[in-house]
Amino acid sequence: MDLDGQSYEFRREEIYSPLREEGTFTWDSMYNQEYALASIHAITESFRAEIAYATEKLGEIFARTIYVVQRGSNDLLKELGIPREAWQAVRLTVASHIPTVVGRFDFAFTPHGLKMLEFNSDTPTGVVEAFYVNGKVCEYFGWENPNQEMDKQILASFQDIVSRYKQMGMKTDEVCFSSLDWHAEDSGTTRYLMQKSGLKARYVPLSALAVKGRRLYAYDEMSKGYQPVDVLYRLHAIEILAEESDDDGYPTGAHVLDLVAGKRLALINPPGAFIAQTKALQALIWNLHETNTFFTAEEHELIGTYLLPTYMENQFRGKKAYVRKPIFGREGGAVTLFDPSGNPIASDKESLYWDQMMVYQQLAELEQVEVQTLKGPFQGQLLWGSFLVGGQASAIVARVDQKITGNLSYFLPVGIPT
Repeated sequence: MDLDGQSYEFRREEIYSPLREEGTFTWDSMYNQEYALASIHAITESFRAEIAYATEKLGEIFARTIYVVQRGSNDLLKELGIPREAWQAVRLTVASHIPTVVGRFDFAFTPHGLKMLEFNSDTPTGVVEAFYVNGKVCEYFGWENPNQEMDKQILASFQDIVSRYKQMGMKTDEVCFSSLDWHAEDSGTTRYLMQKSGLKARYVPLSALAVKGRRLYAYDEMSKGYQPVDVLYRLHAIEILAEESDDDGYPTGAHVLDLVAGKRLALINPPGAFIAQTKALQALIWNLHETNTFFTAEEHELIGTYLLPTYMENQFRGKKAYVRKPIFGREGGAVTLFDPSGNPIASDKESLYWDQMMVYQQLAELEQVEVQTLKGPFQGQLLWGSFLVGGQASAIVARVDQKITGNLSYFLPVGIPT
């Protein structure tokens, strides 16, 4: 939008100051930098319909693949990069028709159509931005919110998964939602999901959780003691949990995963969702597609349309531009883009995830956009997030960054002009 710096700053305060004050969205700036933009990006009804269609259909494909992997060998889980500590937990099937309760596909809108880059199925963020903030910005500009009332899907999906755990004979009375309490985005996202879940639950920081014997406990400020936890929503990645130990070296993370495998702790997202989190699963799906096995004709067509060629070994050097990315990386961590000759085009500068297994994926050409920021006009590339909630296509969220969408990308609200 053609706004000068002063009017843009004024508009930004008009939009985000009330959200900050109410406490629902306090991270419109992060790391002393602007995060949430005071602009709105126009989309069409047809684009909205297609990204929803792709999201739902890919969710079905991932769900079917996960179900088979859960019954596969430990060698298969190892090849997919699943930590040994999680092998038994991820085999627990809670709802075979869905890959996760709340997940987010990331798409590029390329000259060749929508292409899915990865699936954040275990601990997705961008939830508050998509389900709440986007609507507030649309309201400000007088545009139609493409995510209208989709927060109701959160209620339905959380209620459903807890009901399924209960049907499995598991305890579901004591429910906790947990994250890093000092991290505004993580704690805000977790509290929002707790509020929308409709569950009788309490928020506890990760630091307040403890394993003792055959139960997980959470410290309760009211009683000044530890209370048992039956159901745990955690914004805490399983690959991190699997490696965690206490100060004495005891493997607390592995203990928690044993409780999950033994049906003594109900986990949300369910443990099977972690299989979809590894990008090695995308390589498996592409391999099955390329060899014309397992999937139906319709599924093969969907995979060919919306997925990118992805491999565990480099099949692109000397042929096509490609991306190398870690199987459990997040926020662009350890991602490197290469030209067809194998020369780096761009690379992440942070230190995380470089020691992980890598996949190689055909480079997708992201949409170029110019947005107004507090620092002036910014030319970047647009990445689309599309949530899958309880197996249904749900809210969308857009981010803008340079060639690699990293931790300091901009959140760009989207709407349908009226």
